[in-house]
Amino acid sequence: MGTVCRYGRVMTRVVVVDDSPFMRTQIADILEGEGLDVVAQAKNGRDAVDAVAETEPDVVTMDIKMPGIGGLEAVRRIMADTPTPILMLSGYVEEGSNFLFESLDAGAVDFFPKPGGEVSPELVRYRDLLTDTVRAVADADVAPTTPTEPTTPSDSASTPTDVAVPEQPTLVIGASTGGPSVVEDLVADLPLDHQFRILVVLHMPPKFTGRYANRLDDASEYAFTEAESGTVVGAGEGVVARGDRHLEVTRESPSGLTLSLTDDPPRHSVRPAIDVTMETAAATVSGPLVGVILTGMGHDGAAGIEAIKAADGRTIAQYPESCAVDGMPATAIDTGCVDEVLPVNRIPSALVELLS
Repeated sequence: MGTVCRYGRVMTRVVVVDDSPFMRTQIADILEGEGLDVVAQAKNGRDAVDAVAETEPDVVTMDIKMPGIGGLEAVRRIMADTPTPILMLSGYVEEGSNFLFESLDAGAVDFFPKPGGEVSPELVRYRDLLTDTVRAVADADVAPTTPTEPTTPSDSASTPTDVAVPEQPTLVIGASTGGPSVVEDLVADLPLDHQFRILVVLHMPPKFTGRYANRLDDASEYAFTEAESGTVVGAGEGVVARGDRHLEVTRESPSGLTLSLTDDPPRHSVRPAIDVTMETAAATVSGPLVGVILTGMGHDGAAGIEAIKAADGRTIAQYPESCAVDGMPATAIDTGCVDEVLPVNRIPSALVELLS
């Protein structure tokens, strides 16, 4: 899809959905000013569903709270009738977090918080990041198809529970665009008896990472919390990197891994950066260590995978064709330091096999 402009370039076609006329105009102006083609605007979920069916855009920016049919229900209807990549935009942080995560469950690819609130004149300051995110989400594969997947000696998606695993192995998981639901699926399938120490790094804004840690805690047998400086992660426990802070592994002791949060400059324009956590884990962890790179745009995590491999750790990348956005795993694979390339449902069993 996409519109071809007179210079021969393909323009990303966007439907902008927001109940505020000011926000619709601001979002449309930002995107069109950066070379995207806003083909329709909608003031509520019902109009959004109709606009997507009529224009067949490459991507939708979707508000959460709107009169009548809200953003969550609109996502459900669009994904059922006309599957299209959707980026959620919302200024509701505290009470809106659950709606945003439910939207991801319903098929939205990612979310972008409106800085300064629901009707935000500050959004223009983030035009580059917003435009890059919209373009990345537009490239996401949301078609209801199952790609051909690579085969491995074991074709079972289940995780063996009778394989000996070294005590307290450390697992570092990195993901970005399209990642929250994928990470949740992965940790939900990890049996507690393997006693991983799990560090999860997502490119997620502040005030969402705590809610996300609670979701992982509910979905998994592992005890998940949001990371804080001084947190010690022991066997059977996991943390989610706090939004807008790098997560470092600073010490290993019999009780677990001691963590630190820093406000050092972003890497790859993101904070937390997956590379920071993986590199410090590689430098600190003495026992078994595995790094996993999942769906996401950009190349964060590639240097971390190289560091883990250099420290005699093991590495896994999500099969790119099963990713919403394949930039991060593809870049990691290109380093030549990835041991296994697998769809997500095969990663839990592979983790056990790699460490046994």
